[in-house]
Amino acid sequence: MAAGLLVVLAVSCTSGPDSPKSTAGSSPPSQERSASSELQSDYIDVVNDVLPSVVEITTEGGLGSGVVYDKQGHIVTNAHVVGEHRRFTVNLADHQQPLQAELVGRYRVNDLAVIRLEDPPSGLRPATFADSKEVEVGQIVLAMGNPLGLSSSVTQGIVSALGRTVSTPADGGSAPGTIPNMVQTSAAINPGNSGGALADLSSRVIGINTLGAVDERLGGAAPGIGFAIPSSAVTRIADQLIEDGRVTSSGRAALGVTVRTVLETDSAPAGAAIVTVAEAGAADEAGLRPGDIITRLNDARISSVQTLAEALAAHSPGDKVSLTYYRAGSSHTVQLTLDTLRSP
Repeated sequence: MAAGLLVVLAVSCTSGPDSPKSTAGSSPPSQERSASSELQSDYIDVVNDVLPSVVEITTEGGLGSGVVYDKQGHIVTNAHVVGEHRRFTVNLADHQQPLQAELVGRYRVNDLAVIRLEDPPSGLRPATFADSKEVEVGQIVLAMGNPLGLSSSVTQGIVSALGRTVSTPADGGSAPGTIPNMVQTSAAINPGNSGGALADLSSRVIGINTLGAVDERLGGAAPGIGFAIPSSAVTRIADQLIEDGRVTSSGRAALGVTVRTVLETDSAPAGAAIVTVAEAGAADEAGLRPGDIITRLNDARISSVQTLAEALAAHSPGDKVSLTYYRAGSSHTVQLTLDTLRSP
């Protein structure tokens, strides 16, 4: 068959004297209706269980979503939803009166933040978060939030892929970033959905809706491609923000440096130049200094800050890696053990 050739098989749907009355293995209409009704009932149960935990968050800069984390009034959302603000108006799905909340902490690296209701009402409904290890490609999921200001909206799809590394745009005062291990979903995620819940049919939150893909060729959203931060990363970061107001164990690898992109004479990116080196960090222990230009991490070519972040996202703290850098016109390679990325 020629590559790219699409073959369509036409199947007759008419019934005549010579047509079989049924096909072996097919289900009677009553069974099909029963299966459809059962799935619809599952959807409704999930909405009734999870939607009361999804809130609308309003700032001076816009609107987003959040998920009730505990009965003390903590709400988890995206860092780009809270931006640089410290006070928020929150509308619960089952309350008519808006409530006031304040910032507990934000972790821009993973685009997560926690806010807290100043006067949590009785009957607050915290969501149940799943173990990310149990999430599988093909699972049916529902995305809940407030897209385009349409409060308490629900869209449906599946888990399309796991372990995606996604680059996030600069927004709300945050620099562009890279988030590893994200859940890809076909459920529609639109502006305002950020910070909302991606739930499975067991009424567990498997991720926090974060962004939809953009088709750079068309300059708009790529339908059916959205991303959510996995639940285990959400709970790990949220617990630390609630306890300490900062993150010390992100589960993400780091070199212990700040860097900037350097360019070739033709303005093409040439590497990531070290600006500062953290004392006793991985780079410091390996003898790296400000001014060194990182060009390779293991087999990954490093041409910019973004490519370095993407390369590090594929590793875990404690991994041993080979790093190549230029100093005074000469290339050097060192072996080092990666640190843990902490709150900036």
